Amino acid sequence: MAITLLILLLAFLIYVFKHPRYGKKPAGERLALLQKSPQFKNGRFENQNFTPELAEGYGYFNIISDFLFKKVDRKVPKDLIPSIKTNLLELPIDQDVLIWFGHSSYFIQLAGKRFLIDPVFSGNASPVYGTTKAFKGTEIYAAEDFPPIDYLLITHDHYDHLDYATILKLKPKIKKVICALGVGSHFEFWGFPTNDIIERDWHEKIELDSNLTLYTTPSRHFSGRGIKRCNTLWTSFVLETQNFKMYLGGDSGYDTHFAEIGAKFGPFDLALIDNGQYNPAWRYIHNLPEDVIKAMKDLKAKRVFPVHSSKFALAMHPWDEPLKKVTELNDLSENPIPLITPMIGELVELKNENQQFQQWWKGVE
Repeated sequence: MAITLLILLLAFLIYVFKHPRYGKKPAGERLALLQKSPQFKNGRFENQNFTPELAEGYGYFNIISDFLFKKVDRKVPKDLIPSIKTNLLELPIDQDVLIWFGHSSYFIQLAGKRFLIDPVFSGNASPVYGTTKAFKGTEIYAAEDFPPIDYLLITHDHYDHLDYATILKLKPKIKKVICALGVGSHFEFWGFPTNDIIERDWHEKIELDSNLTLYTTPSRHFSGRGIKRCNTLWTSFVLETQNFKMYLGGDSGYDTHFAEIGAKFGPFDLALIDNGQYNPAWRYIHNLPEDVIKAMKDLKAKRVFPVHSSKFALAMHPWDEPLKKVTELNDLSENPIPLITPMIGELVELKNENQQFQQWWKGVE
């Protein structure tokens, strides 16, 4: 009986890990190319500076024990998360706007082009569906709600940023995919034509048209969709026109790269910065709220949109703590920078510096 159960368990694990949602690790010419990257060292991609998986004084046993047994205020919303469903199909293409879908998924129209960043619309942020569910009220958009997408941008291949079910449903609408080294392997495996995938290292320039340029810039994080980590690269982006500039941050812990990007590309009209799913134990790979304040000033941002919150519970803090804390710290800081805090689906006018937003999370139980 024990042997039979062991065989069944092994067969189940093989089935699970063979599912196409896990993607495909880089191989062949792609692997040979990424191995030449300055970021690829000792058989894996590395950050600019030493980045331990856990901060000093923390261990995996303690983290798991705290997660399972420690009484903490890991509050999740009982109420529906408030939202406004903007009709994306009727947006005039010459309207420069941003619409956020919760966590780190958002849509941009800029200079006549449509961008979709890190979309997750399956209601899950995990390879095992049903284990990390979206909060009630956050899943108001689906693939059919989107117009054709000129550029799908993927910051890294973690499941809360690259969702297999979402990508397959959006596939007919996606014209080009732009991602970091190695991530293109997943898209080829999922049936995207090689010519439609733009795969780049850090510090590269992609001219989209005469008035629209994208740059790949560093972040401080890690990657991986299976047991092996850091076999693909993670990135942030700078998106600019002749008169407007955005920083699209992706996931990152605080480091010198923010100041370097600010010095090279700043000031930014708008910066989207990782703020949520943090913990002191993994502060090297996710900003704490006080890090967000430092990062926004390093980037020389005129306005800041804190993202990576309000849709999934991937850390032990209360669901609304990231927005509460970053707002409070910003208000107390010297020369506060205006924060953009829309509801899911609310229209953000990119070039309207006077647009006001409610602190919508207040009063949500």
